[in-house]
Amino acid sequence: MSHPRINVSPGDAAVDVRRRIQLAGFQPGPVQLVATLTHPDGSLWRSAAAFVVGTDGIVDLDAQAPQHGDWAVADAMATVWSLQRQSPPTDATRSEETETLTIRLSARNAQGQTAHAELIQRFVVDNVTRREISESGLVGTLFTPGAKGPHPVIIVMSGSGGGIPKQRAALYAAHGYTAFALGYFKVPGLPDSIGNMPLEYFQHALAWVHQHLQPQNGFVAITGQSRGGELSLLLASRFPDQINATIAYVPSSVIHGTLRAGEPGQAPDSPVWTWQGKALPNVWQNNGQADWSAFHQRPKNGEAVRQEPAFHTPMRNQDAVAAARIPVERIRGPIMLISGTDDGFWPSSWYSEQIQKTLREHHHAWPVEHVRSDGAGHAIGLPNLPTTLIAKPHPVAQVVLTGGGTPEANARANTASWSRAHDFLRAAIRAHRDSQIQTARQSGQGAQ
Repeated sequence: MSHPRINVSPGDAAVDVRRRIQLAGFQPGPVQLVATLTHPDGSLWRSAAAFVVGTDGIVDLDAQAPQHGDWAVADAMATVWSLQRQSPPTDATRSEETETLTIRLSARNAQGQTAHAELIQRFVVDNVTRREISESGLVGTLFTPGAKGPHPVIIVMSGSGGGIPKQRAALYAAHGYTAFALGYFKVPGLPDSIGNMPLEYFQHALAWVHQHLQPQNGFVAITGQSRGGELSLLLASRFPDQINATIAYVPSSVIHGTLRAGEPGQAPDSPVWTWQGKALPNVWQNNGQADWSAFHQRPKNGEAVRQEPAFHTPMRNQDAVAAARIPVERIRGPIMLISGTDDGFWPSSWYSEQIQKTLREHHHAWPVEHVRSDGAGHAIGLPNLPTTLIAKPHPVAQVVLTGGGTPEANARANTASWSRAHDFLRAAIRAHRDSQIQTARQSGQGAQ
């Protein structure tokens, strides 16, 4: 009989690369597979499931669901997305860093046969270089592909937790993009909270990107999560000549107040964005239809707050909606909206449907795609990472909120949306290039 082993293929790759995992050489009967991760931030994670080995001695995790355990589907990557946190971080500043993750797999059966393997996940691959940006008033992290440029550029922004989304930017660079993870609050050198934030900061960032990063054919995309999704749409509508494609994760169709990301004690309907010194209206201000009950709730049983119901209430006031609506019809380029139907933060699927409706009514000339993830929550992001931490403290307010969804639904949403986002970007880049070629030809004919 062959020696028991765990085969992981590939064993060492980028985070977004799907792996194949097989147990082989075990005697027929029950076997338990355990995955553990000691995260660079000091937190400990674990998942486990029990399988039945057939007469061939093999368990293929993509073909066979476990008998019981932390996941219930045939999916090799469930060993990763079902990881549950056993202890909190000891250094939370490293939670969103780009350090390599090493997941250790071990299998054991009742006869004492054991096998071990490692699954190594990398955010930074293929000679991608990293440079911290703190110049011209901008703060962020720049990831550049190893291959010779020029490259298309994507600006990546965080949500109401602030910080710099380095992991997503690093993986975009692995796919051939110059990726600028742009900070706008809660990073050194910038405000600690969101509020009265000048859009001129982002206008300057766009100018800097076009001037210093020299995008391939001038192509610049923008993407953000949650408040960053709201911001991505807002910027693409205000600076349409500077942004060629927009990917808005769990976005809003209207401008909101500071909500939970403002200064301590600040009213949640306080202004967030300003332009030329004037605050942009948000949907909550002076809105008699707004009901904050679900937002301010404090469940006595210790459960996490699901604030999403509150966000339907201000939308009953048509005047407030009209004043705070993001004018997406001004965007000149393709748009991708990514949402979860069980979003516990705010109704991102509903917002996305409103955005689609507006674009249809205005006969938007570019492709519009809505990746609507059934049963998924608010935390849609990178694939092949743990999705079990659904309820957690808000990074600014520290109130424990539920993002909604289930680990499995959120994992499916991560995988599907990430793949479709890259298809979307490739199509947008081709269309932009073809448009430039056509314009050049027409200019040449005119000169003749």
